[in-house]
Amino acid sequence: MNATQAVEVVPSAAPKVAGSGQYLTFLLAGEEYGIDILKVQEIRGWLPVTRIPHTPPHVQGVLNLRGTIIPVIDLRKRFSLAKAEYTPSTVVIILTVTEKSGKRVIGIVVDGVSDVLDFAPDTIKPPPNFGTAVRTEFVNGLGAIENRMVILLDSDKLLTEAEMSPPGAIH
Repeated sequence: MNATQAVEVVPSAAPKVAGSGQYLTFLLAGEEYGIDILKVQEIRGWLPVTRIPHTPPHVQGVLNLRGTIIPVIDLRKRFSLAKAEYTPSTVVIILTVTEKSGKRVIGIVVDGVSDVLDFAPDTIKPPPNFGTAVRTEFVNGLGAIENRMVILLDSDKLLTEAEMSPPGAIH
């Protein structure tokens, strides 16, 4: 996929079992992650974004998506992973997330998309308890499929409510 192409993702209408279902998987620093396919709006090739002053380091900037300005998060920075140069396989996954004030659209930068996988409830395990030293609030669980482990993310927790508010807003 090149930077000018966008792929619209149309999730299946099948009812979702809590914690299971279809996940769009993607790569980040050599690990495979998954995000609920029902949260995915589209996948776009990487295009430069507009930087906004005073944003957290993992907020790459904003993108104008058909007239809607959306924040774009670099997941490598969000997860404190090693920096990597953006390549032709780097993509932005456009997600609809739910916050206290309603739904919002955000973009996440990942190294590349992999597949759409189905996870049955018995293949998803809770994240291990690392104590308070390791932040896992955005990990829903670990999905085992074939001989792989996929880290399943909670897209609603990738940005905090304060990070999604405009600068100077009252929380």
